[in-house]
Amino acid sequence: MIKCRLKVVLAMNEMTQKELAERTGIRPPTISAMANNSAKHYPSDVLDKICSVLHCNVGDLLEYIPAEEE
Repeated sequence: MIKCRLKVVLAMNEMTQKELAERTGIRPPTISAMANNSAKHYPSDVLDKICSVLHCNVGDLLEYIPAEEE
């Protein structure tokens, strides 16, 4: 399972989902879906914009959790 850690990274940067949406141009529902782990896919352009604004790597946003640890 892939888990998105966007909420954690946003908190570390003291930024809201709304602020991230405004700074990246990504639709708020997309940011919300990622933050709540309900996104079906993670487009590379979206990840690129988020990483650019938050000064992080994709590995900081996405975490692999093996099935037995779910």
